[in-house]
Amino acid sequence: MESPILGVTAIPRNNQIGKNPSRVRLKRSAKLQDHKELTVSVLQLSDSGSSAAIALDRGFNCFEFKAQVGTRIVDVLDSEAGFAGGSGRPSGNGVPLLFPYPNRVRGGKYVWDGKEYVIPTNVAGYDRTGNAIHGFCIDRPWRVVEQTMSSVLGEFQLSKDAPDRRPYWPSDCLIRIKYAVKEATLRADIEIHNPDTVPMPWGFGTHPYFKLPLAAGSKPEDCLVVAPVKDSWELTQCLPTGKKVPLPADLKLNQGMHFGQRQFDDVFTAIPAGVIECAIIDPNAGLKVTQSHPGHYPELVIYTPPNRAAICFEPYTCVTDAINLQPQGLPAGWQVLKPGESFRSWIEIKVAAN
Repeated sequence: MESPILGVTAIPRNNQIGKNPSRVRLKRSAKLQDHKELTVSVLQLSDSGSSAAIALDRGFNCFEFKAQVGTRIVDVLDSEAGFAGGSGRPSGNGVPLLFPYPNRVRGGKYVWDGKEYVIPTNVAGYDRTGNAIHGFCIDRPWRVVEQTMSSVLGEFQLSKDAPDRRPYWPSDCLIRIKYAVKEATLRADIEIHNPDTVPMPWGFGTHPYFKLPLAAGSKPEDCLVVAPVKDSWELTQCLPTGKKVPLPADLKLNQGMHFGQRQFDDVFTAIPAGVIECAIIDPNAGLKVTQSHPGHYPELVIYTPPNRAAICFEPYTCVTDAINLQPQGLPAGWQVLKPGESFRSWIEIKVAAN
């Protein structure tokens, strides 16, 4: 497919969002090969020379974060050049948001409170082996609640923003994420809320694609990737069997491994800690990208997409297919909020000299 043709225009003043009318939402239109046009709303955030861009209509995906470190601008997130205009998969670019289940649900089927649910293949995303994948909000428009020059709060509620998917979840569910840029840090403050009158089952994760190397003149294979993992889940076609296995002797993620030394598509359990940190270190550039989050994201998917100089560190509150594993008595991390209850958390991505 040819690259889309992008045009950027500002919405008229009476359609601007947020409390300050000087901050506008940009519309990026892509003319695709079949001559249909997809228009995507993009929000720009900035602070102290750093900036971020978020595609509202593509799952509130923060697809660009450029951090100023000294006199240098570090392009942190990997996404297709035309992503803001509608090209590329929402799950394959930037920072996809995975809710109310991260990763896969085996066969798109599960039982909750004695009722069987089957997620139709024409309603939500599926992988090539027949499993529902990555939740209900990854590819739908979010609503903006508030915005400043450096931050934006977005909201997705299943019954309002994806009503066609609501019958396939046991309850309504709501998620709010506030993205903020402060100097060389991108922070996401996360709130998950049960707006319903019945218990709400849920899991959450992010799927960020980090770009390597961190500066021109460096090479991806010279970069080190570091993650504090203690064991992994045995997988069959990307689904956990329920068994945990020790780390291979040659897996040195805790000390750091060179990018490309091994291909990853693994579900690990992190070493328990109050704050868990993963990192990319570019020694030639003297730069380091760190992703940090609280310890209530105990599972960590690490993925290296084929033929790309990128790596994903994916923090999850639960393991893949937890909604089916937990009822088997396995500690899969699946959670439930009572009516009116909320869960709050955060994830930070920071760039610094190393």
